[in-house]
Amino acid sequence: MSEIVLEIKGLNVDYGLGEQSVHAVRDVDLTLRRGEVLGLAGESGSGKSTLAYGLTRLLPPPGVIRGGQVIYHPEQGEPFDVLGLSDRQLRAFRWAQTSIVFQGAMNSLNPVHKISTQLTDVLRAHEPGSTRAARLARARELLALVGIPADRLDSYPHQLSGGMRQRVMIGMALALRPKIVIMDEPTTALDVVVQRQILGQLVGLRERLGFSVLFITHDLSLLVEFSDRIAIMYGGRIVEQASTASLHKDSLHPYSHGLLHSFPALRGPREELSGIPGSPPDLRSMPTGCAFHPRCPHSFDPCVRRVPELGAPQGRPEQDRSVACWLHPAS
Repeated sequence: MSEIVLEIKGLNVDYGLGEQSVHAVRDVDLTLRRGEVLGLAGESGSGKSTLAYGLTRLLPPPGVIRGGQVIYHPEQGEPFDVLGLSDRQLRAFRWAQTSIVFQGAMNSLNPVHKISTQLTDVLRAHEPGSTRAARLARARELLALVGIPADRLDSYPHQLSGGMRQRVMIGMALALRPKIVIMDEPTTALDVVVQRQILGQLVGLRERLGFSVLFITHDLSLLVEFSDRIAIMYGGRIVEQASTASLHKDSLHPYSHGLLHSFPALRGPREELSGIPGSPPDLRSMPTGCAFHPRCPHSFDPCVRRVPELGAPQGRPEQDRSVACWLHPAS
């Protein structure tokens, strides 16, 4: 097992204040290791993006971090809590150590500035002593890194295809050679062919440059293809974590099982897709006990009364596996 680069401990994020606040992320614990791809999956509204914005302190108002720690482990020096950084320290930390590729590249790129301006702005902000020629040379390198011709530096975002805009965002995220890249559903608006191209390129870049990836998506089939570990999120909580092989072969939580069987197999006989009945819970009025029990075909009495703890399931010898389900109580 490689060393840990990021630890999330007991993270809680709310929207709003007082009794009317919405608990969007609840007591989340996650670890990210050097050089690995950690997938975070769940339906819309499960808290995935809120978690990403919370750990990078990019929460838009009225988002508030209510508790927890986000411990970053540098290659040299002592670990520190990102949530305790000053504004100046946070500005230096972002993009240099942890970068993010936002959902929807067209909305993330400024439509009135050329690609060259947007790439060199990142370099100028974090490397004030660099020359304009050096910044442009690095911008060309970044485009080459993600497979875009250098002459596209003079293009505006609307002159690029959706796949090219997303590649520009990935190149921008890698501009300062960060150790962690957070990708928030970066392929959602793209067709399947372009999705696979970008994911293949991402895997190649990860192997070449050695950064870690937190990949957020509602499409579990994508994560099965290229992630090392997967965490499943529901109702603001992590309900299962395991290696990709273990989760794909034998998911323990009924919600994980439902996600895995919500997309068709490319080979083999045709089968009817059952999906997951019902809708995700309203975070303003969460069910008692396990949040998934109103939709769960295996729900029984403890599920309604008590929230299951996330932990290693009894009688399971696998390392690094945890689940929050009364069908598999923690040991």
